[in-house]
Amino acid sequence: MMSKIPYNRPVLAGRELAYISQAIENGQLAGDGPFTSRCQELLRKRLNAEAVLLTHSCTAALEMAAILIGIQPGDEVIMPSFTFVSTANAVVLRGGTPVFVDIRPDTLNIDEKLIEAAINSKTRSIWPVHYAGVSADMQEICAIADRHGLTVVEDAAQALGSTYRNRPAGSFGDLAALSFHETKNIISGEGGALAINNSALMERAEIIREKGTNRKRFFRGQVDKYTWVDIGSSFLPGELIAAFLLGQLEKADEINSHRLTTWDNYFNAFVRYQDRGLRVPYTPSECKHNGHLFHLILPDEDARHEFIARMRTDDVMTPFHYVPLHSAPAGKFYGRVHADLPCTDDLSARLVRLPLFPNIGDLAERVVERACVHLDALL
Repeated sequence: MMSKIPYNRPVLAGRELAYISQAIENGQLAGDGPFTSRCQELLRKRLNAEAVLLTHSCTAALEMAAILIGIQPGDEVIMPSFTFVSTANAVVLRGGTPVFVDIRPDTLNIDEKLIEAAINSKTRSIWPVHYAGVSADMQEICAIADRHGLTVVEDAAQALGSTYRNRPAGSFGDLAALSFHETKNIISGEGGALAINNSALMERAEIIREKGTNRKRFFRGQVDKYTWVDIGSSFLPGELIAAFLLGQLEKADEINSHRLTTWDNYFNAFVRYQDRGLRVPYTPSECKHNGHLFHLILPDEDARHEFIARMRTDDVMTPFHYVPLHSAPAGKFYGRVHADLPCTDDLSARLVRLPLFPNIGDLAERVVERACVHLDALL
């Protein structure tokens, strides 16, 4: 019997286990120890950011961002509906309203041409999402934000190692949120980070992350005691998480390279079906992605359902991605739709993802072989 091929499988890349043992020997399991510092510095250099703060999840980083840019009840934040719930939830938790605009039909990122029409007196920020590690059009998005005095927060959960016009994804907005969930390229089980590109937000970010206290200033000797000075929460991860993450970050380029090899093999295998109604991913020339995700877009929803079912009978997991937020119960209650979202509604109903992880090896050949059999039958 063939073994099941999961959509994702966590993989050790380097010294993760040795670093965890070292963290235990160091006698500090709580956050903000030496492994946290080393991770933050590696990320800061990679993103060319003012600073990077590790968090216990990308969700936490997005929630910090909403606090930092001052989202208040009644404020509106423009974002795609085709994203994970955390992007919108962070705004809703501050009393704000996510305003959903449509995505581009090619990259599945927010359609930058539709953003300006959604701006009104309540708009405070634009939150682009870099879907599948392909950057949104940050040049145009930042230009729109500048014209209207808005902040920009990049949801770069899937985009560590990706670039836009030779700059790292996550380096354009005032803030950017990263994810190290086990389904991402660089993992720590759960985990995330907030990249700070606007230095004016740095001091308050430290305070919010430390439960609203000025603890970091105390440890730097800038105050003689630390106390509660602002709102905040316990957003930092423990040292075991940071230790594992450091082992991954040290091998980040190697991990991404492995993923890109599989991504390229998938592309070469399936691009021939484009004249039969299948779509493969599109990457603009100004973007370089990190091989995070490979998707296929089937001709219609019924074909997608049948493809997923057929692949499941072969023990190959091919999940869809996502249920658009504007159609979800909470999205209807808390959010607002600007104009129609035809691309979001259409493409989200036809998309499937293929298994992709660093050591997938020969299993990818089986994915291709079984997928081609079923595509030949369906298309």
